[in-house]
Amino acid sequence: MPMPERCSRFAEYRDKVLELFACKGFGQVGMRELATCLGLSPGSLYHHYPSKQHLLLDLIEEFYEELLATLGRIQQKAPGKRDKLNSLIRAHLNLHREMPWHFRLVERDSGCLNEEQQARVRQLREQYERTLLKMLGAKSRFSEQGLQAAGHAIGVLLNSAPSWLTPHVLDEQERDELLESMVSGAIERVLAPRRVPEAISLARPIEKTSKETQAPTKI
Repeated sequence: MPMPERCSRFAEYRDKVLELFACKGFGQVGMRELATCLGLSPGSLYHHYPSKQHLLLDLIEEFYEELLATLGRIQQKAPGKRDKLNSLIRAHLNLHREMPWHFRLVERDSGCLNEEQQARVRQLREQYERTLLKMLGAKSRFSEQGLQAAGHAIGVLLNSAPSWLTPHVLDEQERDELLESMVSGAIERVLAPRRVPEAISLARPIEKTSKETQAPTKI
């Protein structure tokens, strides 16, 4: 949903709504509580959003819009493939710090949407994954289905990796360096050209001469 069409009050109190969904769980939040959070009457909220699923979709659309905008900025500024990969990883780490509730909602609550809304989310996710592959210069090592799977795997990796180190107390620089190392290695391996198997010689071993096979002479 384009930003001008979004409820202006929702845009103003978006972070509160995000935190409410993320902390209590989508299923535990009702429209009346959402209206109170936004400073609206329930009737006013229903005017903008027929259901809380529409509000959740709005948040998820916002998430993918930001991801796609981030890819666009990297594409313009980072000319080399390696530069793009490093910029891509750092950008996702920064987004995790700036939009933590969005990541949690997309991962946990997308399944609460109706079928039509979930189809919209899949469309946005696939657009993001195709853009990732194109930007990273993925070759035809895989089939078309394989490329789609690779794009999905890379997207999931970028969006979930920052949570791997949550239990560990690390300073921000050390944490980012560790994650960059792990994620870049995994992505480069996925996108590496197919290895040619080493040739296995099927030639028969050279037979020993009659002299070599003779028993040693006893002294």
